[in-house]
Amino acid sequence: MSTAELHASAPVAVMGRKRLFVVLGGLYLAQAIPSYLFAAALPPIMREAGVSRSEIGYLSLWFLPLLLKFFWAPIVDRIRPFARAHRAGWVIVTQAGVIISLLCLIPLGATNIWGIITVGLFGSLLISTQDIATDGYAAKYLAPEDRAIGNAIQGGSVAFGVVIGGTLGLVLYAQIGWTGMLLTIAGFSLIPLFAAFAMREDEADQVDPAKPRPSVMAFLRRREVRNILWIALIYRMSEGLVKAMEGSYLVDAGVPLKQIGYLSGGAATTAGLAGAAGAAWLLQRCGTGWTLGLLGILRTICFALFTAHALGVISGFWPIFGAAGFQTLIRYMEIVALYSLFMAAASKDQPGTDFTILACAQLIIYFIGSMLSGRIADLLGYGTLFSVATVLSLIAAIATMRILAAQPPASSTPAQPA
Repeated sequence: MSTAELHASAPVAVMGRKRLFVVLGGLYLAQAIPSYLFAAALPPIMREAGVSRSEIGYLSLWFLPLLLKFFWAPIVDRIRPFARAHRAGWVIVTQAGVIISLLCLIPLGATNIWGIITVGLFGSLLISTQDIATDGYAAKYLAPEDRAIGNAIQGGSVAFGVVIGGTLGLVLYAQIGWTGMLLTIAGFSLIPLFAAFAMREDEADQVDPAKPRPSVMAFLRRREVRNILWIALIYRMSEGLVKAMEGSYLVDAGVPLKQIGYLSGGAATTAGLAGAAGAAWLLQRCGTGWTLGLLGILRTICFALFTAHALGVISGFWPIFGAAGFQTLIRYMEIVALYSLFMAAASKDQPGTDFTILACAQLIIYFIGSMLSGRIADLLGYGTLFSVATVLSLIAAIATMRILAAQPPASSTPAQPA
């Protein structure tokens, strides 16, 4: 969560610790189920239905609200949808809208690319708004000593969301078809909605008119944070190229949808539960620079395996199954390491603004790669696509280590994982 340190003294007596943990688990699960239906299940389903790789690449437009959510975050913090429910009100409204958007996909079918993109954009807008409210709620009411547990709950909820929205979505589609899949996932999305009704809030947020507003210019004036911005822009530039086409490549390689679903679900569950702990251990032992460098090199090896398979140097499914699963674990770990770096770089005057700029920067570069991936694969083939990603990944890992080696120690000190 991007503003955790800003509310270190927030009250936690409003509800018991166990109740708070359960509520947070439900809130993060509410976001994860529809997110991974759109991100993990629909692309391979659409590919099997005959949608082109270029069109599947356009599904990355779903990322837009995630890139731009800092524009309306102050609105979520200031406005109460209901008189007695601030962030709970936002969660109720947005989750109801997400369920409706899932139902709106039913008449479209799996080949109506622009209809699915439109509904997906609306759903992504709602999920992004819900994320602002949920992160604000967690930052406000988690005690400092409980934030590690809260982050573990978030990772676990995301992992279960992958299993329900991604893996189960693919299995349901193979068994009962498009309509049955969407109705079932919409039903599962009703369950975490009850977490919103269990939220407890104790006061209205106050805005201090005398305090200067956070700004992008204040961020850019700090030289040390501009260096971290470079890392945000380069470190994940290769990932969108591979991840956006991973499902399509497995389909074109002859892997059944059910097997893809089991692979993505199993890898995400393992990564979600183990990634945060592994990244925290690496950060404490090696520091941020070496951790990001090591993860970047391991990611490069995974991409190289995809390249070798696409070029026919290696054969069989197990090498790419291993590369896909291990790369998922690496991705979860590097997000923890990057967010720790972003928190360490954020200023005391505008930590939320600084963190959001850095987080959105790395999402923007990921989004650009995702948008280009299908076009590159169509024009030049999977082998070229994965080769480019491999080279960019290695360059990013080396450059990141060099930038952090030249940074003052405070900028690369590991922070609490987000």
